[in-house]
Amino acid sequence: MDIRPTGTFYEIRWAHENEWSPTMRMIWKTFLKYEGNDYTQEGIRNFFDFITDDGLYESFLKGEYQMMVALVGGEVIGAGSIRSRNHLSLLFVDERFHRMGVGSAILGRLCDYLKTEAGERRMSLQASPYAVDFYRKQGFRQMKPEMEYSGIRVTAMEKSF
Repeated sequence: MDIRPTGTFYEIRWAHENEWSPTMRMIWKTFLKYEGNDYTQEGIRNFFDFITDDGLYESFLKGEYQMMVALVGGEVIGAGSIRSRNHLSLLFVDERFHRMGVGSAILGRLCDYLKTEAGERRMSLQASPYAVDFYRKQGFRQMKPEMEYSGIRVTAMEKSF
């Protein structure tokens, strides 16, 4: 369990099956508030389709889409997921817990897992405009200029371990 300077306690661990829906609701709500303005309607629709896709959920159940969650009193307050061996797919923190180290802690745990247990040497990601500075502070470097596809703006970034 991690303790933050604010006195807030949270637990970070691999997500359980029953936490999928609450996690996706938290991600959707956070996406709309902080990232939706940077995307076209097509991009917003595509993001929603991604997080509500039955295939993604099935991949999670099979262990092919790994997801860690941060919880306070059983409530999901943050999540991060990995796909394609070493690609950060989603990293979101409920707005009430921004700037409390939750996102950094989840990301750190995922990087530690990739390095020590999965034998990976790097993590890649596609950062939204809102998150680029956060990832830079976490040691990620930009690999390509920002690009847009299907209404979604992203910057390819990578961190070596």
